[in-house]
Amino acid sequence: MTSENLPKDPVILLSYINTNLRDFYGSLEQLCEEKGISQKQLEADLAVIDYRYDKKLNRFI
Repeated sequence: MTSENLPKDPVILLSYINTNLRDFYGSLEQLCEEKGISQKQLEADLAVIDYRYDKKLNRFI
């Protein structure tokens, strides 16, 4: 999956990413690496709706 295939709506993107983090990935770094997406861009996209990655919880909050 590339960033072109990610949901464009930030709320749907949030749900998609948090579900993947919960079910399949131990870290945001791992998710981004395996899916071939930019972590920096993903974090910026979710910052638009005031969500930040919490490494300890392994989710955007």
